[in-house]
Amino acid sequence: MNTWRARLLPPALAIVFAAVLCSVVLLVSGANPLATLAEMIAQVARGTTSVDIVNTAGAYYLVAIAAAIGFQMNLLNIGIEGQYKLAACVAAIVGGAISLPFGLHAVVIVVVGAVVGAAWSGIAALLKVYRGVSEVISTIMLNMLAIGVVAYLVPTFGELRGNTQGTKIIPDSGQVPGVPLGGAGTMFGLVLLAAAVGVGYAVLIDRTRYGFELRASGLSPTAATAGGVNSKRMVMSAMLISGAVAGLAGLPEILGRDHTFTLNFPTGYGFAGLAIALLGRNHPIGVAFGALLWSFLDKSSLTLDNIGVPKEIVTILQGAIVLSVVVAYELVRRRELAAEQRRVGRALGTAAAPAAAGTGGERA
Repeated sequence: MNTWRARLLPPALAIVFAAVLCSVVLLVSGANPLATLAEMIAQVARGTTSVDIVNTAGAYYLVAIAAAIGFQMNLLNIGIEGQYKLAACVAAIVGGAISLPFGLHAVVIVVVGAVVGAAWSGIAALLKVYRGVSEVISTIMLNMLAIGVVAYLVPTFGELRGNTQGTKIIPDSGQVPGVPLGGAGTMFGLVLLAAAVGVGYAVLIDRTRYGFELRASGLSPTAATAGGVNSKRMVMSAMLISGAVAGLAGLPEILGRDHTFTLNFPTGYGFAGLAIALLGRNHPIGVAFGALLWSFLDKSSLTLDNIGVPKEIVTILQGAIVLSVVVAYELVRRRELAAEQRRVGRALGTAAAPAAAGTGGERA
């Protein structure tokens, strides 16, 4: 059932269904669906919107890859939201407090972000492995705890600039230059890190023994254990890697634009990453398209007020995509399974017929 049709059809059906649903909502509200879509698409070519979409998609891609790593082993890492925010906060504090040569300074900040994200997700991993606590419950609780820790760290180690409380500004040696694209804006340099993480994820999952064991544990934990896979080690490592990748998600904005962490730091990336991973079927390329789509919807929604359409229609569209993609995957899975069973039945019937004929001939 691992065919291109099974991979591409569900997200395509989900997007079409979501578009139809939002069209109905727009018609009921008196708006023109075609004009709304045209305005959303036209917005991409205006100003720096296209580059903003790519920059935001880089963060979305990292959190989605973090979620996909957990999904490979049927682990639901709800704590990505807290992991990336806490990691970004601590990394910014460290980055503003140290002084290192250019390049090395940024590397240290990136490593700190990954380590903090891994450590925070490691708490949930330890609770699951040694106490049997569901990672869903523990990571949700850790999200709330992370919000409190960030609210304590920023005033304690930061400074007040105008009406904004934030960490100390990261010096030039710790900043990552962007890629200037003329009038379209500047792409964050760490968007390239997101692409590298995607390549690393693809190699890890498809080209290594660890990736095989991870997928095997997700498909059948019992069979994987019987084959010699240490389930506790797999849970620990999967959660740690997922947290480490999540810890990188906030760094493109901090090192590429803001150079500080404030209490107004963007939220919601972690939960969007779960939806994007589902939409992309945990495949690195599929997740990339999902991240771009999600970012496009976020940015293009800002222009809907210009034509009298509430921007909340985008939230409806995103929610409909999430719900319909789950249903679509299940429908396609069942259809593919039934088709495979029919193929096996026909093959067995074809093989049985000559055997029966041969037996009859021998008796004759």
